[in-house]
Amino acid sequence: MVTIPLPDAQLMTFNQFIDWKPDNRRFELHHGTPVEMQPTGDHEEIISFLNSVLVLEIHRQQRPYLLPKQALVKLPDEDTAYLPDVLLINREGLAQEPLWKKASTVILGTSVPLVIEVVSTNWRDDYGKKSVDYESLGIAEYWIVDYLGLGGRRYIGSPKRPTLSVYCLMDDEYQVSQFRGNELIQSALFPELALTAETVFRAGQ
Repeated sequence: MVTIPLPDAQLMTFNQFIDWKPDNRRFELHHGTPVEMQPTGDHEEIISFLNSVLVLEIHRQQRPYLLPKQALVKLPDEDTAYLPDVLLINREGLAQEPLWKKASTVILGTSVPLVIEVVSTNWRDDYGKKSVDYESLGIAEYWIVDYLGLGGRRYIGSPKRPTLSVYCLMDDEYQVSQFRGNELIQSALFPELALTAETVFRAGQ
């Protein structure tokens, strides 16, 4: 995912951003600044693969979840809203979401069991700001799919290797487990998931 700040962009409130945002392009709002998200081909293939895997798990377990394509996750009291690569929403929480009907936007972590970000050149956002923000919202699980091993060594170790990090909320803080190669991904949300990190990485090749 390549992030492209708009030249000469004016600061916007969230409501202004929603009214302005083009329907056929992917934008996030970072502290009032609209940022275009331009995925690469490999990036899109991994997203598509993960969505298909999760759809099967949702149906198999009969969970009340949906996987929207353009829904936003907004920080309370801040003009920041993210457009995750994969966003899992609990339908049962949508009645309490004040922005859902108008703007396809959630603000409550209890409505979001899982967020997945697929890393490219914006790895600092995924490992840094977004990790802190998703944790503060109380989102139960956050996956970072670093299929090219681009993240900083403080996050994925040295030498750098393709790494899938699963952040699980425990006592209001994320605890991270990392998976590489043929290691099976361990998810508290989907404990019967039979999926290796390498299978996810190869979806983009």
